Amino acid sequence: MPLPPAASGQTPPERARQLTVYLEAVCRLDAEPAVAPGATSEPERLRAILDRPEFARARQRNTDLLARLLRELQNWLEGLFESRGAQGFAVATRAVMLGVALAVVLFGVLRMRWRRSRKAVSAHTVEGEAAPLELDTPGEHLGRARTALETEDAREAIREGLLGLLSTLEQRKLARPDRVKTNRELAAELPTRGAPARVTGEVDRLVGWYDRAFYSLEPVSRDEATRFVESVEQLHGSLAEGRP
Repeated sequence: MPLPPAASGQTPPERARQLTVYLEAVCRLDAEPAVAPGATSEPERLRAILDRPEFARARQRNTDLLARLLRELQNWLEGLFESRGAQGFAVATRAVMLGVALAVVLFGVLRMRWRRSRKAVSAHTVEGEAAPLELDTPGEHLGRARTALETEDAREAIREGLLGLLSTLEQRKLARPDRVKTNRELAAELPTRGAPARVTGEVDRLVGWYDRAFYSLEPVSRDEATRFVESVEQLHGSLAEGRP
């Protein structure tokens, strides 16, 4: 058994005392029994030997060995599963990525179709339900038409006269003027709304004359504008009185 090393600056008497204590401890260790008195079985004898102080470092080394063995077992199991499942994992990964890509493409196509259908529905709604034309009462429009006639503005007079005609039809629920329908289309809808034949014919005549006069390059004479306004007034009066 090797002797303990001498400490730095140790005197010979101190060194002698150190060795004496050490040798006495070794002698006592040899005098002690190798195993515990009550240990009879092999596991108990082994446990008693390992519990001795001189095997303290051995126990620590055994602990490290157990941890190392566990790590080796873990690495071996991981390598085993990787070697067997590497190909399957790669195939599964590619399948998952392909599925995700197809889902994204399908979602984009469905969203695009939904947007297009929504735009088509909105456009159809706007076209089918155009904003109504805001009109004043027939009397107000016909009053402005008379004022325009007095100021020699025949074109403005027939425009106000037409608005008075449309306002009259709207009040009687014979037409629904808006900014999309033309005058001809409004006149064509009169029979479907229950307008009498006399009213339908008169409105068609007035609308036809207005379109030719207002959109022509020729100036509108005051006499023609006066006759147009008077015809609108007569139609308004007959409808107000309820005459067919």
